[in-house]
Amino acid sequence: MSTARAIRRQRHDAAQRPFIVIWESTRACPLACRHCRAEALPGRDPRELDTSAARRLLRQVAEFGHPAPLFVITGGDPFQRPDLTDLIAHGKEIGVRVAVSPSGTPTLTGERLRAVRAAGAVGLSLSLDGSTPALHDSFRGVPGVYDWTLDAWDTARALGMKVQINTTVTRHNLRDLPDIVRLVADHGAMLWSAFFLVPTGRGRRLDPLTAAEVEDVLNFVYDMGRTVPAKTTEAHHFRRVALQRQILARTGDDPVATLGLGPLYRELTERADTLGLREGERRVRRPPLDVNAGRGFVFVSHTGTVHPSGFLPLDAGNVRRTPLPEIYRGSRLFTGLRDTDRLGGRCGRCEFRRVCGGSRSRAYGATGDPYAEEPWCGYVPGSFPRQSELAALLAGRSSAATSGGE
Repeated sequence: MSTARAIRRQRHDAAQRPFIVIWESTRACPLACRHCRAEALPGRDPRELDTSAARRLLRQVAEFGHPAPLFVITGGDPFQRPDLTDLIAHGKEIGVRVAVSPSGTPTLTGERLRAVRAAGAVGLSLSLDGSTPALHDSFRGVPGVYDWTLDAWDTARALGMKVQINTTVTRHNLRDLPDIVRLVADHGAMLWSAFFLVPTGRGRRLDPLTAAEVEDVLNFVYDMGRTVPAKTTEAHHFRRVALQRQILARTGDDPVATLGLGPLYRELTERADTLGLREGERRVRRPPLDVNAGRGFVFVSHTGTVHPSGFLPLDAGNVRRTPLPEIYRGSRLFTGLRDTDRLGGRCGRCEFRRVCGGSRSRAYGATGDPYAEEPWCGYVPGSFPRQSELAALLAGRSSAATSGGE
């Protein structure tokens, strides 16, 4: 058994080159999403990076080396920028792959999707937070968003674009997750990402999940990985779950009993079975990628400030003054977050810390300390009963890292 089948490693040294760069191109957005990190506003901020500065940012991304990190233009709503297609085309010209993450608004038309596709966008990321208009639109704050999103999804697929569907997991849709997976399976997607809320922006007002509920959902997402390509965002302990489940599958242990999964997991799997989601599970499970805030991931705000994550509002510099590669490689914040020996609490004692590391964004949001323990993880270090099998698996990962393997 190899960790390469349980966890994917980045192809390049994460201390030198991120896997992905997210650019918040604007905070302008007509929606009023209940969880919005940016607390988006109707109008554009005059301090935004203009076209010239945005082009310089793209060139800085290219300077990381070939192949350049994936560059995702998000917002707010990036369609509020009239230079969007010009920037996508410039990225393609200099060898930077560009994806777009628009809001589900009336701007998300077939004409605009064809334009970004023609400009060279390699993919589209859309949010779906409920399987019905009532659930999704109430969360997004505007009626009609559900229909706009599904129309854009189908149009993008027809245009041959890769589509990622993002679902914010909160109490409002916990029991709707199987129905969302059914939609993903029916409409088709490159990837389904379950995003676990970080208490920042408007999201501070939402009722947090318990660690037990999170554990149940993570194991459900793992199960669904045989039906749709699935991952998590801001739930880095999903990598722990993937390792645990791989070991338990080999030893024949019951994951429900061994991991202490609760009633929510049983309810989700029963609903999944009712929907027939596991009848056709034939795909090879997509292993989660070993990425964390500042370690393979970097976020650039609409004003050019650089952060380890969009949900970790600590400032490491500004691309107007310092090139992005210099900030990513050498800032004290980024180098510190890449040092797992600095983790505190249970995260610092955990045998999974080098493949997990917990959500630094959620730790900061809950405690003000980016090195604190992950508040949505209930795992007790050392409690997994198959420690010898785990040690062998982690040793194999360490050898792969030493040899530069993936």
